[in-house]
Amino acid sequence: MSDSPHPPAIEMQDLPVAALRDPSLTLLHEVNWTVQPGEFWVVAGLPHSGKSDLLLHAAGLLAPAAGMCRLFGRDTAELDESQIAERLRVGLTFADAKLFNELSLAENVALPLRYHRNLAETELARTVAGLLELLELTPFAALLPGSVAWVWRQRAALARALVLQPELLLLDNPASGLMTRHRDWLVHFLDELWHGHAFFGGRPLTLVVTTDELRAWQHPGRKFATAQAGNFSVLGAWGGEPFLHNQAVKELLAGTTAKESPVTPVQPLSAPGGPG
Repeated sequence: MSDSPHPPAIEMQDLPVAALRDPSLTLLHEVNWTVQPGEFWVVAGLPHSGKSDLLLHAAGLLAPAAGMCRLFGRDTAELDESQIAERLRVGLTFADAKLFNELSLAENVALPLRYHRNLAETELARTVAGLLELLELTPFAALLPGSVAWVWRQRAALARALVLQPELLLLDNPASGLMTRHRDWLVHFLDELWHGHAFFGGRPLTLVVTTDELRAWQHPGRKFATAQAGNFSVLGAWGGEPFLHNQAVKELLAGTTAKESPVTPVQPLSAPGGPG
């Protein structure tokens, strides 16, 4: 338990996670999970295990059918248009990016600012241009999503999620389909956000990512949970005792490097707690 005076960023108690496409279908039973401000969580599981729907509940986009889900101390079932400021504290990227195909990458990134901030056009353009440069998207700014590679669509979706400078960032399988160099760039960039990126004033971000590939995310400072066969398991730090007997961990690691032990001790890419 954290000593932080602030409420948890996410708090779930006995929460059944229903499927977006079929609310009568429960994908995860009785989720009990707390994400404290400043933490970096990795939720791992095979495809269709309920990870995406878990994020939608966490973001307040799916109302809980039972149990409790709180976002920054507010019950998500009570969040409506009058609490839009609470919702804007959360940035979310979808596994399929969900960009508007008729808008350029720059226009997609600018969209939240146009809806939620009363900025002069010059200030809006300057903000978007800076974010595009940060994510190496400047050469593609004027192009439509269908004209660029998958990696740049994913980065545009990330830029759009960051443009309002959220406190909590939820990313659904953000490393999926990425080549190694782009995946490494993403993991390093998210670590910078976690510890406080200069572009956002050095304010640390709380992060939750989902994945079906564990090894890219191993780091002693992150926390881990798994979703499998209707069960949500909180494991804590990488390689601890709960990892040894978790079936989802065994299957995910075996699927990546079958000859390795399910929980091989790892060396951090930098000092514990540092970027990596």
